Amino acid sequence: MNPIPFTLNRREMLQIGIGSIPMISAKSVSSTHNSSSRRPNILFIMADQFRGDCLSADGNPAILTPNLDRLGAEGIRFRRAYSCTPTCTPARSALLTGLGPWRNGMLGYGRVAKQYSLEKPRALREAGYYTFGIGKMHWHPQRNPHGFHRVLLDESGREESPDYRSDYRSWFWSHAPHLNPDETGIGWNDFRSKTYALPENLHPTFWTGECAVRFLQNYNQPEPFFLKVSFARPHSPYDPPERFMNLYENADIPSAAVGKWAERYIERSDQSNNIWHGNLGAEQVRKSRQGYYGSITFIDEQIGRILETVEKRGWLENTLIIFTADHGDMTGDHHLWRKSYAYEASARIPMLMRWPDSSISAMRGQVSERPVELRDILPTFLDAAEAPGADGLDGKSLLRLVRDPNPEWRDYIDLEHDVCYNPANHWNALTDGHYKYIFHARDGEEQLFDLKNDPGELHDLASDASHQSKLRKWRERMVEHLSERGEEWVKSGRLALRPERHLYSPQYPDL
Repeated sequence: MNPIPFTLNRREMLQIGIGSIPMISAKSVSSTHNSSSRRPNILFIMADQFRGDCLSADGNPAILTPNLDRLGAEGIRFRRAYSCTPTCTPARSALLTGLGPWRNGMLGYGRVAKQYSLEKPRALREAGYYTFGIGKMHWHPQRNPHGFHRVLLDESGREESPDYRSDYRSWFWSHAPHLNPDETGIGWNDFRSKTYALPENLHPTFWTGECAVRFLQNYNQPEPFFLKVSFARPHSPYDPPERFMNLYENADIPSAAVGKWAERYIERSDQSNNIWHGNLGAEQVRKSRQGYYGSITFIDEQIGRILETVEKRGWLENTLIIFTADHGDMTGDHHLWRKSYAYEASARIPMLMRWPDSSISAMRGQVSERPVELRDILPTFLDAAEAPGADGLDGKSLLRLVRDPNPEWRDYIDLEHDVCYNPANHWNALTDGHYKYIFHARDGEEQLFDLKNDPGELHDLASDASHQSKLRKWRERMVEHLSERGEEWVKSGRLALRPERHLYSPQYPDL
């Protein structure tokens, strides 16, 4: 289990560019596994707290993500992908159910319900797939499989009781009983970064990639598989191995985007290392992002190993592959840290899809500007699996955007988050990927951003006289969107203030 070293240094990787990265060849070792099946294998890869702009293919000149860029080059990259409720558990509820926040019941950071009427792993299992999950699930109880035949968990630092130990921690103690898995010494919501203090092959990112590779190498079931690979990074701690930290030592990492409207967040929210706002200075932002970027490139390398194994097994053209994240990470933008905000660094996520030739014949290398969201993942998989259930979901199959250049699609997507960190952080938002409207529920403040011309959200246009008609249009859309929820949300045709928490909707199954 020795880590695979980079064969190119940073300068060489930058020189080859995306156009020179070789495509994954369809030539590979033959295999009898589901060779006659019309339904593809499904490989779902996700990372935790991965910003949408941290892909080289998205235009970031500093980040190195050759394997993720390759997925987009051989499939489609969704430029306007969002997390509807951008913290870990509500985002994972949308992934699990294909439902938006009101219908899955989670309006903020709470516990994923124990069971929903339709759940992704269970629906695919009932459709005849062998279902296997690896990594961070963040469900409750943590051993709840939601339909997976088998799950290997990495819930590092989030064990629910002294009697519980995740599979990664058990593996760690069996291989290195004399070492401390938290030796690096930075926390799960820490803004600091630090080089991983232990041998690289003990890192949870490597463990997750290795488990996925071994599953693929040894899989020999007659049915197609659904494999979920869920990396716990680049979520803090920002702790990549030394070679990845060094990779960004002299890189031109983008500095924080800070709008004048964000002056309210200059002061530190507290003196801990887990702050949610505060101007820590340009050097700390750069150090934090150095570790964050290194964590991303480490994940990208593991994804390369996974794709190589799929190819060697002869399954590339019979496997649907999707990569995404549960939400982003502010990493100092607008003096904000962590997640749970409507702003792009928190709410916009990467979303890449590569379809097999056996399913669709379409132009590869597409970039879509349609607004898509985590709720679209489950209906996509049901579509590929020819399984029922998608008609009752809020999400739509992403495969429709590949098959049809002009499909019927939503004009915009809804986002929201209940109170998180502080009562002032409580909002609803709408975006079509070009404009974004935010309603702050505690005091009624509105924000409007022109994302096309101001992707960093530096200029709040809500008070701009020339944008009042645009503001009214988006406000009216929000009134229409929230009206079904009752007078607590919309009263006498106007958006109501909501100073109190409202974590779960009446649709939440565990009420």
